[in-house]
This record gives sequence, C-alpha cells and structure tokens, in this order.
Amino acid sequence: MTKKSKTILITGAGGYVGSALVPALIAQGHQVRAYDLFLYGEDVFDAHPKLQKIKADLRDRSTLIQAASGCDAVIHLACISNDPSFELNPSLGKSINLDAFDHVLEAVRQAKAERFIYASSSSIYGVKSEPNVVEDTLPEPLTDYSKFKLECEHRLAKANLPAETCWTIIRPATVCGYARRLRLDLVVNILTINALINGVIRVFGGPQLRPNLEIGDMVRAYQALLEAPRDKIHGEAFNAGYHNFSLDEIAALVKKTIGDKKMEIRHEPTNDPRSYQVNSDKIDRVIGFKAMNGLDVAIRSLVEAYRAGKIKDGLKNPLYHNIKRMQELNLS
Repeated sequence: MTKKSKTILITGAGGYVGSALVPALIAQGHQVRAYDLFLYGEDVFDAHPKLQKIKADLRDRSTLIQAASGCDAVIHLACISNDPSFELNPSLGKSINLDAFDHVLEAVRQAKAERFIYASSSSIYGVKSEPNVVEDTLPEPLTDYSKFKLECEHRLAKANLPAETCWTIIRPATVCGYARRLRLDLVVNILTINALINGVIRVFGGPQLRPNLEIGDMVRAYQALLEAPRDKIHGEAFNAGYHNFSLDEIAALVKKTIGDKKMEIRHEPTNDPRSYQVNSDKIDRVIGFKAMNGLDVAIRSLVEAYRAGKIKDGLKNPLYHNIKRMQELNLS
C-alpha cells in the first residue's frame, strides 16, 4: 500500500490501542470505519468527516462483512483482552477471540482488501528463559487467551485469502501510556496509577521480565505495516516491543519519573509466572520500524493526565479495568 488515502476498517477500534490509532490514521488522511461495541464509552473519538463509527458485535457476520465492503485495509484488534477478562467467561472469550475470527477472514476475503493486519500477542511464547525471543521461537502459550491468539495465526496462514490481499501478523508487547480509552490493568499503567493514588508502588513478584511498548510507538508500528512494501511483510509475523524490564526495574522507573524519593515500593506474592524477553529486531531490519519512546514517556503521559483530572477514580472505575467492566455488563 502507498501513503495515499485509504479506507481502513478497524475492529475493536474503541479499545485502548484503537482509541489512539484511529485519530492518527485520520490525521494521515485515511477514511476509518471504527467497528466496536463501545463497551467502554462512545466518546473515545471526536466527530470527524473521515470517521464512521459502526456499533456492532464482531460475531455479527453479515454486519462485519458489510462493514469491510470497499475497504482497502482491515486491522483486526478486537478481542476479549488479557487473561483474567478471558477467564471470567471462557465461552464468551472463545466466541469472540477464536470463533469470530472466521467471520473476520470472510470479511477480508469478500472485500478483497489489499492489506490485512492481525493483532496477535507476545504472550503466545509463554515463559521463556532465553534472552532473545524471536519470531520463530517455539510458541508455548499458557492460557486459552494466548492459545487462541496462536490458533488464529494458524487459521490466517491457511485461509487462502485473495491473491491481492497482503496479510501480516504483529505480536505486540504489553502496551503502556495514556490514551482516550485508557486501560489501568496493564503492568506499567497499574504501577503508575497505584503510585499516584496511594503513594505506594505495589509489585507482585519483582524479577519477572516483561516486554513493554509505549502506545505512540504501537500506533506507529501499525502505520508502518500499512505502508510497508508487500514483498517485505506478506505472510510474515513481527514482534513489536522495546523494553524488556523486570517488574522491579519498572517500579523504580515509575518512582523516578514521578519524582518522589520517599515513595515506597512494596513487594507482594504472586502466582503469575510469566517472564519473557521479546526481541524486535526483525521489524526494524525488514521495514525499518524502531520504537522510539522510553517507558518514562508512557509514565509521564499518565502522570500528566492524572494531574490534569483526565483520570477519574483510577483504581475503581470499571471503564479503566476490563474485568470490572465485563462483570458490570455481564456480557454474553
């Protein structure tokens, strides 16, 4: 695809990453169809003539196919995101994260979209001891959430999409930083909001390594994949991360960025064993994308938003916490 204006369908557009990606694509001159149930609010976007909001369920096959009609590109972000939210209602998670993927593929097929980008997850690798987890490292997903992410990758590879469709897979690290549809249930964001509200940084475990990516860099990764030459990305998978820090290192950076030398870092036990390092050299080597923003940029954006009054009741508000919102809605 070239940089000229395109019509782009984004599933899950009302989510954390989508709320930052949609306005960035519109600013580039693209027409965006934002497909989402908007469970976390419909005010995540400002009205714009190049934006069409489609409030619909991913499992509604005919509506999804219609939404993709005439689109040049489809970016599939929609899912029941993170393990606790998935485990709250496994059948719901399977219906959206796995079963509905076939509807997405059919929508891409019928639209004959030039480009399809599937948002998988770095969690497919499971727990790894090696220092560099690259794209051909053996996946060992630990949960149904990550197992279904991997199964969708396999289904995509076998989908026999139209010849004109260039498809690619991105496996993001954990995203962090402020966005209009904010999530405060992700590691950097959790540590930061606890520090701001309680004056204490609670670390569950400490030595576990986690890959992270600032949300502005996440947006730029999608933009880069939309514009990359077909022959460089078709049928490829790319890790997208930047920092592989331990939880202890992240906590220390939160404390330093906030600037409160007296702030306590409190360690608590955890049953979450995930620890892995993601190597993102391939996406740099193949299409020249390199993340630019440090975690301090993400932390500072949260601090500034909090102090500006943009984050309301950050620890309890269900709109910032996927599992709390799902419990509130009892979605089926």
